Amino acid sequence: MKRFLIILLSCTLLLPSFGSFFVYTSFKLNQEEISKTICVQRKMVFNSCNGRCELQKSLKKYADNEKRMQNNLKEKAEVVYIQNTTTTNFKLVTPIESRAKIFASFDTKPISVSNTTFRPPSYFI
Repeated sequence: MKRFLIILLSCTLLLPSFGSFFVYTSFKLNQEEISKTICVQRKMVFNSCNGRCELQKSLKKYADNEKRMQNNLKEKAEVVYIQNTTTTNFKLVTPIESRAKIFASFDTKPISVSNTTFRPPSYFI
């Protein structure tokens, strides 16, 4: 279930990137019908356009729509930035000094050094 959800969300995020691909595939699927009904040069005997003029119009329309959506997003983002201008005044607080109790003082030199290792008494074995 998680994988399906991840794949679905990934496809949803990538869907706007494939917009011109969808326009082109829909054109290729309907190219015969477009060249017979919508094309400007459909009445010419030697029609070399085959509906490509409509493809160019569709791609230009898609690009203009995409540009307009980006401009709308920029305007909305600017409005949000303008409205959310709150300032907060931070005050510096003096830190509380706490001294931990140190049981061993490392300021003085050690009194003696032991070079032998500890061996427990043999009657515990």
